[in-house]
Amino acid sequence: MARVIEITSLDAPELDVYVRLTQAQLRVRKEAEQGIFIAEGLKVIGHALDAGLKPLSFLMERRHIEGKAAGTLARCGDVPVYTAESAVLEKLTGFALTRGVLCAMERPSPRSAEEICRGMRRIAVLENLVDPSNVGAIFRNAAALGMDAVLLAPSCCDPLGRRSVRVSMGTVFQIPWAVMPMTAAEWLERGTEQLRQWGFRTAAMALDERAVSIEHPAVRGEARLAVLLGAEGDGLQRQTIAGCDYTVMIPMSHGVDSLNVAAASAVAFWTLAR
Repeated sequence: MARVIEITSLDAPELDVYVRLTQAQLRVRKEAEQGIFIAEGLKVIGHALDAGLKPLSFLMERRHIEGKAAGTLARCGDVPVYTAESAVLEKLTGFALTRGVLCAMERPSPRSAEEICRGMRRIAVLENLVDPSNVGAIFRNAAALGMDAVLLAPSCCDPLGRRSVRVSMGTVFQIPWAVMPMTAAEWLERGTEQLRQWGFRTAAMALDERAVSIEHPAVRGEARLAVLLGAEGDGLQRQTIAGCDYTVMIPMSHGVDSLNVAAASAVAFWTLAR
């Protein structure tokens, strides 16, 4: 049964993980071997629990303990639940967006990119994405639209960042993912070649005069395909595009040349899954 702990101030040191620590600080917390991340909302927390992740503590409004969070807490054993009236919790920036429940959880052990890629047919590869909302949205799109896994170049933001997890609606716990085992410089030198060695043909999504439609039969017909998506502003780096087997784009109209990277990923994944 959960241990309910009343708080009167967000200055309590037990609440550092929710209130004061940065993402980088959470990743090295000693309470968990792999660090900590924050899950927001019961649906997201439920997906994390389904994936076998360990809860360390909760922060929630008092009314939820025996209300809508009761079923979730029943799954978590003797876990501390910090609680207070809403007037106290409203001082926590963004708390209202969580629908009343936060959970500090152990990060999962990192997975091997090579291991994840074995047997996969369609993977998404992200390069230099720094907006956690876009990363979370791409994970949700990948899970919903038939991609088998997501790989991240070492320059991408953390998929287990608070906003990424929230925007992904917990799909970051459902679809396999890993960070490429190389530095940012090594990624530019040999990232696409590494994907090729793992058995994938590569398709760079880019605005390029050589680009073909994402619907091109040769692209859709590849038995194993890695779709590469680049930074929110500049897109994929030139070295990455040059190293890919295909350069692809989404046909546009009305003079529009591109979509937000998350929206583009949805169109591309849906097209390849048809």
